[in-house]
Amino acid sequence: MITGSKKSFFNVPLLASVFMLTAVLCNKVSAQTAYFIDGYHGGIWGHFPDWNTKFMGDQLRSHPNWKINLEIEPETWDDAKKKDSAAYNAFRALFTADSTKDRIEYVNPDYAQSYLFDIEGESMIRQFYYGIKMVKRHFPTATFPAYSSEEPCFTSALPQILTSYGFKYASLKNPNTCWGGYTSAYGGEIVNWVGPDGTKIITSPRYAVEALQPGSAWQTIASGNSDMFIKACLAAGIKHPIGMTIQDAGWRYGPILAHNGGAYQPTEYTTWGNYFENIAIKHTDDDWKFTQEDVLVSLVWGSQILQRIAQEVRYSENRIISAEKLAAIAKVYSGAAYPQGAFDKAWPTLLLSQHHDCWIVPYNGRNGSTWADKVVKWTGNTDHIADSVITQASAQLAGGGANTGEYIRVYNTLGVSRDEQVAVNVPEGLKGKNIGVYTSTGLLVPSQIVSDSATAVPQIVFKADVPSIGYNTYQLKLKRPAPEKGMTVTVLKNGNYKIESNLYSITLDPAKGGAITSLVAKTLNGKEFVDKNNLRSFNELRGNFYNDGGFHSTADNPATITILEQGPERVKLQISGSIDNNPFTQWLTVAQDQRRIDLRVKIDWKGNPGIGEATPPNTYKATGLKKAFYNDKEKLLAMFPLNLKGQKVYKNAPFDVLQSRLKNTFFTSWDSIKNNILLNWVDVTDGSDAYGMALLTDHTGNYAHGEDFPLGLTLEYSGVGLWGRNYKITGPTDVHYALIPHAGKWDQSGIWTEGTKWNEPLITEVLTSAPPAAKSYRSMIKVNGRGLDITALNANGNDLAIRVFNAEGDTSPKTIIFDGKADKAELVELDGDKRADLPIQKDVAGRTMIKLSLPRFGVRTIKLYNVVKVE
Repeated sequence: MITGSKKSFFNVPLLASVFMLTAVLCNKVSAQTAYFIDGYHGGIWGHFPDWNTKFMGDQLRSHPNWKINLEIEPETWDDAKKKDSAAYNAFRALFTADSTKDRIEYVNPDYAQSYLFDIEGESMIRQFYYGIKMVKRHFPTATFPAYSSEEPCFTSALPQILTSYGFKYASLKNPNTCWGGYTSAYGGEIVNWVGPDGTKIITSPRYAVEALQPGSAWQTIASGNSDMFIKACLAAGIKHPIGMTIQDAGWRYGPILAHNGGAYQPTEYTTWGNYFENIAIKHTDDDWKFTQEDVLVSLVWGSQILQRIAQEVRYSENRIISAEKLAAIAKVYSGAAYPQGAFDKAWPTLLLSQHHDCWIVPYNGRNGSTWADKVVKWTGNTDHIADSVITQASAQLAGGGANTGEYIRVYNTLGVSRDEQVAVNVPEGLKGKNIGVYTSTGLLVPSQIVSDSATAVPQIVFKADVPSIGYNTYQLKLKRPAPEKGMTVTVLKNGNYKIESNLYSITLDPAKGGAITSLVAKTLNGKEFVDKNNLRSFNELRGNFYNDGGFHSTADNPATITILEQGPERVKLQISGSIDNNPFTQWLTVAQDQRRIDLRVKIDWKGNPGIGEATPPNTYKATGLKKAFYNDKEKLLAMFPLNLKGQKVYKNAPFDVLQSRLKNTFFTSWDSIKNNILLNWVDVTDGSDAYGMALLTDHTGNYAHGEDFPLGLTLEYSGVGLWGRNYKITGPTDVHYALIPHAGKWDQSGIWTEGTKWNEPLITEVLTSAPPAAKSYRSMIKVNGRGLDITALNANGNDLAIRVFNAEGDTSPKTIIFDGKADKAELVELDGDKRADLPIQKDVAGRTMIKLSLPRFGVRTIKLYNVVKVE
């Protein structure tokens, strides 16, 4: 990523404290060899001039002692082959030539150099799958012994993903490009990086002595192998110290240390694989349980451009996973061809939208072709293909039968059964008529008719009972009985609005901008979750409008509340108000029996108000440590003061959940970054984990929380961001979020599972013909035992791959039942190698049963061979 000044690479200041520690040792250690990682980062999407392929080859041939580590976007080689085939072929030959094959190593083959911490776990797997596949197509002999990245492309669950792809080592250094952040400084020469599931990978960390470079806001002192850095390492007992700069493609330096007069000598260039195999110490007892809070990263969270990118990526991630699963169901039950070719066109564009540059430099590029513009195009392609696959798979599963009425098929792509409200448009022939929803056995299902708020199209809302990885079918019939008793919403004498469901009693005050003044969980011992003594209101929006008098809140002005739906199955309220004269609309939806309270806010901004901490004109400096966008306290936050004493915070990450160690999430300087990222959800409990409240969101962003600061969701920042760019408001802010009150810890209360329901909603399809009775209700995969998440389901010919993640369960064996027959079953690694055989048992219906035990946060892939459905 070419963004900031490169001059500081050649100017590593002396650190007085390090000098005092090491000066006396200089004569003793000066002859010891240090090591250095050089190479190239970038690619056709980030930066890769047409001359770069030839340049790298020429430099390797000119400098026989030089070694390079590559982090080049795999798509680059298609372009290089077309534009300069001679240089491409010559460079390709270097991978196999005896004189150079050990001097080139691909250290990050993922498809689009994603940060990884900001995407779903399954996306991380596909980044490596599609990236490795393309690299191997161009360089068949390439191996991947060690993972490394120029950017902070790290996440806590990487050890098990890397090892399953065949990696043996990793680096947690990114000394020359820390604009977006860095990892915690820890340890010595090597550590055992321990992932949340217990998987270990030998790792070169950012050493405990690897300080952030004074006078810089993007480097550590390891970026140039300065004398002081190496001597500090040797003094700390690091026998084989190593620094690193993976150059941006387009730099014309060749061996980078030749241009740095201050580099320690002797220093040898090496590849990461060679360093671990032949240089570094071979064993350590230092097991580092590296958590997501050791990934110290911060982007311009709350900015509208980044928020939209994150929403677009999240929607596409969820949609394509649902499409893959539904296509696999259609393959097994209908014999339909699995559309792998379509997915191979859909995934790469989604992966490109996860490129780190999309997130850190979204404005870069020509007008109409910025990274943000590309994300719209890329995710649009993914969504179009996923939607087409879902439509096609639904049609294939619809079956035949006489045209006897209107039917609704509801599909569930999760590995848990679900009993949730769905809404479908009323078919044209039934509009205006009294209709009801019935099961295939003739039972009446609670329902209500509503009008879609966006299109005014009449919809019928009903509770669908759908088995895991399967579907259920319902019929619409005339002569709907009188509405059943259920939810209510009433206007109280004081003007407040009160919603009553079987789970909650919720009160809103229009005089306080529609804030929630009471939220009682009836089935949780009548627990009141709103802290009524807090100065802030529950679900108020508040932030610093720095050009307009300071802090403003939605609670400053009264709001109008309109009842859009009033039961019996669902209540929906619309709250209309203003914040600093900018109109906002909130929608609050509560459904009978549903734990999740759904919320959406849309703010129609007037112009581009400044929100957050102000940056005075002409004061921004790229080298400055303090930056306004780090200050979350002044951004526009949705605030949730909770009646929970001694609060603890849990949050999820890709294939991980951790308890936060942070006393608060706040920082204002680059050298004190904290990980306050909200991937899918954050959960606040009381000190004894008796009660808690989970906050879910529709995009990766960040949250706020402290001992004296309520839980907050960042909604808007408008001001100066990285490199002095003005992160402007250009349209409405529109965010979906949700609340889940619960008892017990997050795993006991199934918050991960609730999050997957948020990600993968039930899919509905209106059928025009009655399906055969035997095909009205089917569950292709069932898990006996709680806590497992089926994150992916793919077909390859007649084989079926099932990816399982132990999100909330214990290590006891769980039984997975497949509604079909299989010749054999195996556990396979992500690179396709067999991990273990799995014994198959049959139930009385002839279905395949497999027992699987895996650790908490473990990911496993089951492969069933030659599957056929059970008739």
